[in-house]
Amino acid sequence: MEFYSKEFGVRTNLPYGELDISGDEEYGFRPFQLMVASVAGCSASVFQKILKKQQIEVEDFLVTAEVERNPEEANRIETIRLHYIIKGYNLDDEKLYKNLDVSRRNCSMVRSIEGSIKIEESLESIELSR
Repeated sequence: MEFYSKEFGVRTNLPYGELDISGDEEYGFRPFQLMVASVAGCSASVFQKILKKQQIEVEDFLVTAEVERNPEEANRIETIRLHYIIKGYNLDDEKLYKNLDVSRRNCSMVRSIEGSIKIEESLESIELSR
């Protein structure tokens, strides 16, 4: 990857498109947003693949992320809380949590920051009727 200097940050060109990164949200994505998006995106993708492989019928899948930062340490990310809301059929919370644990062990972004950023995960299931 190559990053090019621009007036208020850096830019990179990736196969999917151009990405602007800046400490000022007016000029691009803030670095902490990209970090959280990477963790949430990786975790959610792996989790969805596992649910699909196990043929769990999911109609809607949402993940929210809350971030706790430490202003005393350069606004370091201390904690990322991921909350999954899964709507589907014949959902079993115990099985969902087991699958979430498997996804955590197989998400490269979560594994990369283990020990430096606390990751908390929770989920709620919403049973749909046919």
